[in-house]
Amino acid sequence: MQVATHIIEEDKFKYMESGKGETLVLLHGLFGGLSNFAPLIQHFEERLNVVVPILPIFELPRKEATIDNLLIYIKEFIEHKGYEKIHILGNSLGGHIGLLYALDKPEKIKSMILTGSSGLYESAFGSGFPRRGSYEYIKERTEQTFYDPKTATKELVDEVFEIVNNIDKAMRVITTAKSAIRHNLEHKLHEIKAPTLLIWGVHDQVTPFEVGKAFHKHIKHSEFVAFDKSGHAPMMEEPEKFNAALEAFLEKLG
Repeated sequence: MQVATHIIEEDKFKYMESGKGETLVLLHGLFGGLSNFAPLIQHFEERLNVVVPILPIFELPRKEATIDNLLIYIKEFIEHKGYEKIHILGNSLGGHIGLLYALDKPEKIKSMILTGSSGLYESAFGSGFPRRGSYEYIKERTEQTFYDPKTATKELVDEVFEIVNNIDKAMRVITTAKSAIRHNLEHKLHEIKAPTLLIWGVHDQVTPFEVGKAFHKHIKHSEFVAFDKSGHAPMMEEPEKFNAALEAFLEKLG
């Protein structure tokens, strides 16, 4: 599904923004992008100001492609846009950045939504992540991200294949992933005060289901929703259920 809105470039920031009302900031994962959120954007842009900043994972100098610098980028972006109380939703690495932002700027957060978030434990491409690999290997590993392998379209597999076969991009991915693993938040999660919705795929092989339950245990004001036919990206695999769960959560917040 394509997103109809265009990418805005301002200063050093690239982002999509569509709609009006309260602001919902969507943070994508290491291999993610706008297309991951297409059904969500289309569902909510008539009632919310939906914003997707493009994380500069491949623009930062290689040694600076860390989760700390991505957090700084998001802080500067939100300051640049002048957003006040926001809803922040993150998938995978994006969830990790959302958590760090909520810990650093709690006064800016109205609610947080995490799905397949890193921050406790993650198993991306494992210790054998290749700088170069066969297409079939990359296809198989990309398919394992989802409950239904067909969700890994040829376009998506091609994108991942291009990244891991580009030495410069692959090294940035590895640098970012390693920095995220070092940034374990288990002893910080009790500080999260914002109402939090956790949506987890039962078949998540990257941040397994037990990880979602651990987030629920440590984040006091959290709700947990399990999706039976989802892996690491429920908003892509079960978009209608995902949107309904998010809508119900936001309605309860008023």
